Amino acid sequence: MPEIARYYAAACQTDLPCPRTRDAIAARVDYLLGMVDRAVVGYEPFFDVKLVVFPEFAHAAPIYETVAELAERLAVPIPNEHTERYVQKARERGVYIQTGTFLELDPRWPGVVFNTTCLIGPEGILSRYRKVNPWLPWEVHASPHDLAGYDEPMFPVAETEIGRLGAAICYDWLFPEAIRALALAGAEVLIRVSAYMDPWGATPPLDWWTLFNRARAVENFACVVAANQGASAANYPPFSWPGGSMIVDFDGRILAQADPGPGEKIVVGPIDLATLRAERQRRRGHHLLSHLRADAYTGREARPSSPAGGRPS
Repeated sequence: MPEIARYYAAACQTDLPCPRTRDAIAARVDYLLGMVDRAVVGYEPFFDVKLVVFPEFAHAAPIYETVAELAERLAVPIPNEHTERYVQKARERGVYIQTGTFLELDPRWPGVVFNTTCLIGPEGILSRYRKVNPWLPWEVHASPHDLAGYDEPMFPVAETEIGRLGAAICYDWLFPEAIRALALAGAEVLIRVSAYMDPWGATPPLDWWTLFNRARAVENFACVVAANQGASAANYPPFSWPGGSMIVDFDGRILAQADPGPGEKIVVGPIDLATLRAERQRRRGHHLLSHLRADAYTGREARPSSPAGGRPS
């Protein structure tokens, strides 16, 4: 499989009604596959789009108050007929797709629902990331961290022809340890699948969206592709979602960004693995990965693993 050292990524944000039952997911996938076509075919005269990223809640959001309701009405196993359609599209277009999130059921973990995104390529499902840090107290789905005996990698990184790709979901990105775990596992492209709402989203005065995307790129010496939910308050109440999907380089430069504000948008920007790898080899200053003194940070074992009022581990 030949390496593709330079390509473009497309961060696709959506503004669609929130599904209430799993029966609505197939039509949603129809629409999202159409967005893949628009991103790849529409920009083909200009450059090759090889990575397409969708936001959190693109298939389903944890809109019910209990895990039992989520399991009954919205959650699905993975793989499923929807992920197979993404595989078919990835083969057809020769691209990699980071899916929007599914609410996932796994027979190995009865009574549990995960919030999950899959990296899908022409070869099939390459990695499955389950949100490690649910947005407490609203998100009632589980963290794999909290399950005794959980034995799958919590921060998987996939080796592909377009680089080593690692994803995390929305609130995970506020925890530097989560994204650093991806970087230490070798990730060169960090993918954010997100539904980050106002007032913390992509607009002043807070603009945590831009703040954390740029910071995680710099501190992990990696490119960032971040797709944010662009739904209006009418579609995903009670919040409104400011979009602002972006591509950031390893020095924190914003290479492309959708204008903040609700609405469906596709923003494309370059991923230059050749330059990233050359800079990682060349630099002696501001090389935060190689300068990391991990053994200096002690005492973490004694700290609580979830905040006061949160779900105990």
